[in-house]
Amino acid sequence: MTTSRLEQLLEFYKEDPTDPFTIYAIATEYLKIDIQKAKEFYELLLHEHENYIGTYYHAGKLYEHIGEKDKAENVYKKGMQKARQEGQMHAFSELQGAYNSFMGLDYEDD
Repeated sequence: MTTSRLEQLLEFYKEDPTDPFTIYAIATEYLKIDIQKAKEFYELLLHEHENYIGTYYHAGKLYEHIGEKDKAENVYKKGMQKARQEGQMHAFSELQGAYNSFMGLDYEDD
């Protein structure tokens, strides 16, 4: 019997429920099969691991996808703030691009 990636990750989570990488990986796996469960794990990261910068982009996209526009905006803004504080300028740039697109500020020359 093969164990799925999600099952393996959930086992890792049982062993160490404080590891942000495992929580992030679980949220990412759930995106494929259960949006609500993905949202729960992203929210866990947002509340308990605020400095895990990778969360903000994906959580913002998830909120956009499910129509929670205010949450998406707030997550992008907080993510940009945290990325700057942590000196993660590449992440900041990606979050800024996602935020600008979300807000309709991504101007392109025709």
